[in-house]
Amino acid sequence: MVDLGSGVKLTLCYCPPGSFTMGSPPSEADRSHDEDQVQVRISKGFWMAQTEVTQAQWKALMGGNPSNFKGDDLPVEQVSWEDAQAFIGKLNQTAPLPVGWKYALPTEAQWKYACRAPSSADGPYPLFSFGSVLNGTQANCDGNSPYGTSTSGPYLQKTAAVGSYAPNAWGLCDMHGNVWEWCADGYGAKLAGGPDPVGASSGSYRLIRGGAWSNDAQHCRVAARNRNSPDFRNIRLGFRLAAVPAGAR
Repeated sequence: MVDLGSGVKLTLCYCPPGSFTMGSPPSEADRSHDEDQVQVRISKGFWMAQTEVTQAQWKALMGGNPSNFKGDDLPVEQVSWEDAQAFIGKLNQTAPLPVGWKYALPTEAQWKYACRAPSSADGPYPLFSFGSVLNGTQANCDGNSPYGTSTSGPYLQKTAAVGSYAPNAWGLCDMHGNVWEWCADGYGAKLAGGPDPVGASSGSYRLIRGGAWSNDAQHCRVAARNRNSPDFRNIRLGFRLAAVPAGAR
């Protein structure tokens, strides 16, 4: 647990090394053309923030609050990739981790690995970390457009307090829905595979993952990908911290 000042804490959950399949199989309903599967190996364990960065955490470090939906326990939104990097840079200066570690945005591979946790290590490919159905009951999305069921569910029309829904097997909350989460990588139309992959080194977009409160459930799938320019801000965009080996991108 990290102290950000003013009594505000940040909790991190450990994600051990491992291998997995990233992307979606051709049989997955509503998949996109950029989800073709690749094999990935995460060679070094890393830590992932238990929740999206909250408004209280943002204010403790940066002051002010850019969010549209106000509340200390709500995720900070209307933050760009560049804003997230500014937060991370300041955190690395003011609350440095032990030697050999640093705060960063997760790569797309790290984000996906953390989202799915061990849910499919020896079983079927996961649609969501909690199963094959999402209708706004299991995570914050537009429950009027469910996935895996014809039964509609809640639509809050706003962000929810972080940790309002059950965590995944590694203790991570809100990996599906609530706000899209920036990743470190540049977007590429093909997934990068192999050991500790990173996304495109050129191009004008950065990856976002996880879906948001206003999205149909299909956009909150484990495999769903999206992107935006690094200076883009809106009420559906936030981020989550990772603590990674200092030599990692």
